[in-house]
Amino acid sequence: MPYKPQSEPGKTDYQADVQITQLGEKIGDPVAPADFPDHILRFRNDRWDQSVGLDNLDEQKWIDHFGKFQPLTDNLNPPLALRYHGHQFRNYNPEIGDGRGFLFAQLRDHENRLMDLGTKGSGTTPWSRTGDGRLTLKGAVREILATEMLEALGVNTSKTFSVIETGEKLSRGDEPSPTRSAVMTRLSHSHIRIGAFQRIAYEKNEELMHRLAQYCLENYYGGAQTDDPATELFAKVAQEVAKLAGAYMTAGFVHGVLNTDNINITGESFDYGPWRFTPYWEPGFTAAYFDQEGLYCFGRQPEALHWNLAQFASALRLIADSEPLVATLETFPKAYGTAFTEHFCWRLGIESEGFEKDRDLVVAAEKGLAEKTIQIDQFFFDWGKTENLARTEQDSAEFAEFRTLIADRTRTREPVSNYWRKPEPCSMHIEEVESIWASIAEDDNWTPLTEKINDIRDMGAALRNG
Repeated sequence: MPYKPQSEPGKTDYQADVQITQLGEKIGDPVAPADFPDHILRFRNDRWDQSVGLDNLDEQKWIDHFGKFQPLTDNLNPPLALRYHGHQFRNYNPEIGDGRGFLFAQLRDHENRLMDLGTKGSGTTPWSRTGDGRLTLKGAVREILATEMLEALGVNTSKTFSVIETGEKLSRGDEPSPTRSAVMTRLSHSHIRIGAFQRIAYEKNEELMHRLAQYCLENYYGGAQTDDPATELFAKVAQEVAKLAGAYMTAGFVHGVLNTDNINITGESFDYGPWRFTPYWEPGFTAAYFDQEGLYCFGRQPEALHWNLAQFASALRLIADSEPLVATLETFPKAYGTAFTEHFCWRLGIESEGFEKDRDLVVAAEKGLAEKTIQIDQFFFDWGKTENLARTEQDSAEFAEFRTLIADRTRTREPVSNYWRKPEPCSMHIEEVESIWASIAEDDNWTPLTEKINDIRDMGAALRNG
């Protein structure tokens, strides 16, 4: 099927639906939020608050719930710090879990999906180890920019729901300190990670593994269709993770830390630390300064996600046979290739014509982009306009094959938005991220951030609707 981005958020009434407690006390630990000295609302997602029926909260009630974490009506009380393990840069770590966040609420959205509101920077938990359980304001601002940009580019991502500055001064070794603090809330379609299954396998708890597999199928995939729920769940998760890998590549996005505890079972991207967008099609481009081996560089992200799925399969062997799990793993390269080419066509604004034809077109585009004569966002911006099928800036030899292959493609959108008449595309490179933060850090000027969010949303609307 041709790629379709997530639908726009619609309006609905608040509907609490706490399902996580069905899994029992071993899935997470009750925790208390930190008591912060100040609460200044800095960001409220005025698109997605309506999708879960919370758009009617005034500012004080919003702060009460998302700064002081007073429970939402009929919801979790107290919140839960979820338990999990994970491979971190392919080294297994049994000492992790929600160390500076918790699951705050579960509720239904405008499409009746079960959604989680989870936190970051909300205080210490039993899994904090030596951490302070806090989040820098800069980290929160960066996550706003990452999620807004990825959503606009059609990537399945968590939504930054709320950011509240908390008045503490934090010390961090990798940025100027002391620095301002914040607490953030994410809206996600599940906070269950591959690492949750790894922990259960580590503990050899077959009963809980069965319950978690059933829980995930029931709440995120429409229920079990077979008498082998673990194998069924794995096939569905693998398909969604393949789509995520394809979308990352088309977006030119580098997550930076694709550990198994950072991959959730709906294939939704989340937890943005050292992320970046690569300006050019550069497979070796890395986001994290500490990724010196390039394990999670731009070009290796599909491999990394495939490897993570293998760890998921290994955990599921506690209750499932190996053969069907391996068979699903072997389908990943094709599933990824299809997802990548379909998403590439969507961003170009042309109709997908099947993997074989799409692959030839995408390979030709990659060859041209690899010459680094044009940045990724500019490439899609130029070719996204109907009138630019013979754009003079791209008449060079490296795009000759691509020009031939795209010439007879059917357009899926008419570029009617003012976005297409702008002098340059909307991008999100590290220099602009730092500039936006500098305005906040030096002058408490939030205007550049607000303007950038508006620009990103304009681009998203143009990509969806023309």
